[in-house]
Amino acid sequence: MPSQIMPPAATAIRYGLASPADIAGKTGREVLQAIIDGVLPQAPISETLSFWLIEVGDGFAAFEGEPGAHLLNPMGGVHGGWALTLIDSVAACAGHSLLPAGSGYTTIETKGNLSRPISQATGRVRAEARVVAQGRQVISAEARLTAADGKVLAHGSSTILVLPGIH
Repeated sequence: MPSQIMPPAATAIRYGLASPADIAGKTGREVLQAIIDGVLPQAPISETLSFWLIEVGDGFAAFEGEPGAHLLNPMGGVHGGWALTLIDSVAACAGHSLLPAGSGYTTIETKGNLSRPISQATGRVRAEARVVAQGRQVISAEARLTAADGKVLAHGSSTILVLPGIH
């Protein structure tokens, strides 16, 4: 089960949603950094799919993930949807890092290419994304999912719609 998979830090990870009061006045990057620092919880999907936000910068985000038995398809490989969800999540967070306080976002498109099979034996993977285009309403980012040896497992892009004034 996902709870048996250890997150990147040796400390206990909290999962849940931040309250509106917890994020009030914080920029997107500040919210994401607070998640990394453990001040705010990791998103519930992180527990379910065993991946975690671990790094953020301006227009940049990184996750680490642990492929486990709970992610296997009927053929014994990690379901491709896991890699696509990592691409969407890390790319959206790269975009989120550029948002002003009080703004949110929603994904409007994600595309992915699965380059190599992922199995439990693959071990911990890293997903990184960088914003490639930023407008007032739409932000696009490119993402890569790599194995510990640096080989590209999947790559793709995601586009988010900025939702001003939702928080």
